[in-house]
Amino acid sequence: MMKHKFGIIGIGLIADFHARAIAAMEKGELVACCSRSLDKAEEFGRKFGCKGYDSLEELLSHPGLEIVSICTASGAHMEAAVSAADAKKHVISEKPLEITLDRCDRMIEACEKNDVRLAGIFPSRFHDVSGLIKSAVDEKRFGKLVLCDAYVKWFRSQEYYDEGGWKGTKALDGGGALINQSIHAIDLLQWFAGPVDSVESYTNTIGHTNIDVEDNAVAALRFASGALGVIEGSTAVYPGFLKKIELSGTKGSAVLEEENINFWRFSDETPEDEKIRSTYAARTETGGGAADPAAIGFTAHQRQFENFVEALEGNGSILVDGPEARKAVEIIMAIYRSSERGKEVKLPL
Repeated sequence: MMKHKFGIIGIGLIADFHARAIAAMEKGELVACCSRSLDKAEEFGRKFGCKGYDSLEELLSHPGLEIVSICTASGAHMEAAVSAADAKKHVISEKPLEITLDRCDRMIEACEKNDVRLAGIFPSRFHDVSGLIKSAVDEKRFGKLVLCDAYVKWFRSQEYYDEGGWKGTKALDGGGALINQSIHAIDLLQWFAGPVDSVESYTNTIGHTNIDVEDNAVAALRFASGALGVIEGSTAVYPGFLKKIELSGTKGSAVLEEENINFWRFSDETPEDEKIRSTYAARTETGGGAADPAAIGFTAHQRQFENFVEALEGNGSILVDGPEARKAVEIIMAIYRSSERGKEVKLPL
């Protein structure tokens, strides 16, 4: 069986999850990693059995390298992605795809120009429960969607922001609670409920000091379908709660809390519905990142990587390609713009 050779650019916390996900794949092999510190790169390489580099150019020249996974600071994704695309490597980028729409578009254009594939990491889409809800939406089981909401009431300590050189900075984080943490739920919400037509929002910083981004945000949404919704995002809510998405329609409603389905009821019930209620009532086995960024699993990352390589082999499509990963960034940019201007903002931007 052919194994696709991966390299990881940036070896912070999330890179460990990428490395474990690749190691668990039948068709994946981690062969190289890159950090600004050669010592750190070599230490990571010893841990995961790959070659460590302190030069992006050297990593991109590693023999047989086919796919790069970008785990740098959010506002440094574009440069790494463009260099990789120019070197004819396929690109997987951690969320957010980038911190501005222009930088997202430059990544997408570079990959298209070089005829390589691009994906944005949104592992929550690859949970079984997410697929169940998406299927129910597509099958019109909710009837007309009426209210579609996402709540991400997480907690990050002051030390979380103080310890890193880029966390909580506008330049490299791009924003705060929305673009760094709540983006997972925002992506799911728009995937389930469809395009957002307009937003009106408030953002502020209440629970932390010495950061130049929001740690609280509330937005009212109008979807293109006519449904209304709310997004609440925070990193200042102690002790932190699992992210929650609620979909309510004229014929059914569902409540998703991380990997748990807390409510699942439709006017036209099927024999599978009771099984879904019992099977997915308590599926979450981690903290979901609500209070600890490391309290997540790697299985959903693995599934996303597997989707990517299957698409490279001509078996299906990439579920979260570049344009798809851009959608959540656009919603967040609209929320920020609405908060700054104090009025409703229409999409697309």
